[in-house]
Amino acid sequence: MTDFTTDTPMLRVRQAPPKREYYAYFGLIFLATLPLAFLTWTLTAARRMELPEKGPIAKAWTQARIITPHIFSA
Repeated sequence: MTDFTTDTPMLRVRQAPPKREYYAYFGLIFLATLPLAFLTWTLTAARRMELPEKGPIAKAWTQARIITPHIFSA
């Protein structure tokens, strides 16, 4: 028989999600996609003779937001 009056309940320590690792990967992916985003933005602007709606930094940011969660879900 187990005596529950003297045992203290064991509490699990919650671990926070790996935010530092996520931000490190996000930063690396953002920096990697930035040159290609500048290139495609420049080519699109030259071909259409107008500035695209989204800038190159916004495009690189979007790509990093798409790619980084895929790495952590795998």
